[in-house]
Amino acid sequence: MTQGRLTRSRYNKWIAGICGGIAEYFGWNPELLRLVWVVLTVSTMFCGGIIYLILWLIMPQE
Repeated sequence: MTQGRLTRSRYNKWIAGICGGIAEYFGWNPELLRLVWVVLTVSTMFCGGIIYLILWLIMPQE
């Protein structure tokens, strides 16, 4: 498996393409990753939301 750069997905996105980009990079299911992200965000008092915003700023667009 050849992996390129970690980028935000242009086509597989709901908000900014962060979860879609991570899922494409690792070959994971993007819907399952989104579900895990939401559960972790809610269970950690929304720390996942802060991480999402940071990734939105630093991850380049595909």
